[in-house]
Amino acid sequence: MADFKVVVADPDSGNTYQVDVDGQDANRFLGRSIGEEVDGAAVGLDEFTLELTGGSDKAGRPMRKDVAGPNLKEVLLEGGVGYEPSRDGERKRITVRGREVSEETVQINVKALGDGDVATALGEGDAEDEGEDADE
Repeated sequence: MADFKVVVADPDSGNTYQVDVDGQDANRFLGRSIGEEVDGAAVGLDEFTLELTGGSDKAGRPMRKDVAGPNLKEVLLEGGVGYEPSRDGERKRITVRGREVSEETVQINVKALGDGDVATALGEGDAEDEGEDADE
């Protein structure tokens, strides 16, 4: 049975929210590729659509959009996801995971698409504001 940590990015505010997903909701992500859209109800965002933007496996290997399938592959990179060169022209062979979500995926990065406030929909926006007022 798959379970994921889904990191939801709110493009309007720039904030991110982490949601644990397991069971039937996690199965909605299996077999999907980077760039595809999933119903937001899987993470409790009923009025939103989620666009997959990336992820990683348990060893921290990133998913790359230009690698097909869910398997590991060694690719020669000049930069981008998974490798940041320290000087111009430097290349390195890096092991990355393909663009498809599988059982080996641990973290999934998504972007919330739709109108409304993501923090309020997840129930996190009001709790933070109340906590700040209590200290004063």
